[in-house]
Amino acid sequence: MDDEQVIVALAALAQPTRLNAFKALVASAPDGVPAGELARLCSVPQNTMSSHLAILLRSRLVSAHRHSRSIIYRADLDHFRAMTLHLVQDCCGGRPEVCAPIIQGLTPSCSPKADVS
Repeated sequence: MDDEQVIVALAALAQPTRLNAFKALVASAPDGVPAGELARLCSVPQNTMSSHLAILLRSRLVSAHRHSRSIIYRADLDHFRAMTLHLVQDCCGGRPEVCAPIIQGLTPSCSPKADVS
């Protein structure tokens, strides 16, 4: 990942509807959400959501695939992870104790669901 890709991704997230859509897609991972449902979740018209999703797709933070007549959108968590790592790559300047709280905060806070049988 390079600086230009990070700038594009951050610019895509620097708008409330796109940020909310991305967060909704992260919450639905790995299943994804159909475009119409995502518009409903974000309380915006479908054509408006379509424009926002196009920007998120160009930023590579979101992927899409067709399922029957619907397009399912998913957060590209690998790309988001790469962007985040690029931002903190040299944060500690050789002092790992400076980065430790940041890295610890980036670890998943949710544990796998227990199998209830």
